Amino acid sequence: MTEQQFDVFLAHTSKDKPLIRRIYRKLADLGIRPWLDEEEIAPGTTFQSEIQQAIGCIKSAAIFLGPDGLGRWQALELKSFISQCVRRGVPVIPVLLPGVEEIPEELIFLQEFHAVSFQDSIEDERALFSLEWGITQRKPTRQYGTSQASSNAYAAPPPHPEDDLSSERGIDYRNLRDLLKAGQWREADQETYRLMITTVGKKEEQRFDHKDLEEFPCEDLLTLDRLWVKYSQGKFGFSVQKRIYVETGNPLDGNYHIETWKAFCDRVGWRKEGKDLFYSRCNLKANPSLSPTGEFPAWRFYFVFDFPVLLGFFSRAKTCKL
Repeated sequence: MTEQQFDVFLAHTSKDKPLIRRIYRKLADLGIRPWLDEEEIAPGTTFQSEIQQAIGCIKSAAIFLGPDGLGRWQALELKSFISQCVRRGVPVIPVLLPGVEEIPEELIFLQEFHAVSFQDSIEDERALFSLEWGITQRKPTRQYGTSQASSNAYAAPPPHPEDDLSSERGIDYRNLRDLLKAGQWREADQETYRLMITTVGKKEEQRFDHKDLEEFPCEDLLTLDRLWVKYSQGKFGFSVQKRIYVETGNPLDGNYHIETWKAFCDRVGWRKEGKDLFYSRCNLKANPSLSPTGEFPAWRFYFVFDFPVLLGFFSRAKTCKL
């Protein structure tokens, strides 16, 4: 497991996995970084050793209790895990899933912690609000029901004629805007490539070189980013990718560090199980919650693994104050 900081460890049983995946996506949509076993434990490694490692990389722990009991998380193992969290000063948040009204008697050591209850529904915005509060230790300023993680978070927003479509090179961004508004994400990604290659004066199907990025107009880069960020509700965009790139330990000076680059690609879904993916394997669906944050635009595939060009992209993003 890569040594990096996570906001919350999601402790659960395999029977509750479908619900935990949904909560994982909701938290990620709020800008919270959860640790989930299937996302962080590579095949061929042991669960126990990876979980022990994770304790040193988390800011909080959410203990999910479902109606089928603990399963693999036996009470003794859970108590040991919580004890280690308490010693490190990590907040422990019991989370009651639908069908669970209270913390079971055999888990008396959990009863001293303030619990969050999804008793009525996994879509309970009040419970999600409380869980976010417990993870960040800061009370959210938004009102209930306004979370980006709500069920309709990715409905296309109404038209906004005030969209800034400015371009230094006279590029027409209306088609890209309309594709993003309509939630046609893959088509919008391909349109982004077409616009970018046109902006640098090349024909479609041609590739970028390092000079193309060094001279890519900031005004156009900012327009592309604004549209992606706005219509994906903050899920996608160059600035989103830049934030993740820095979070995974990469410099913005164009230098190449293989391990931190791989960590970035793992985060945004361009690698899986230690292998680089082809474009066709990316996850873009009608609902972007099924894709990792920052997966698109897929500019890495536009540049075709030319690392000086790839890394120069973030150097240009820094210059353009993206």
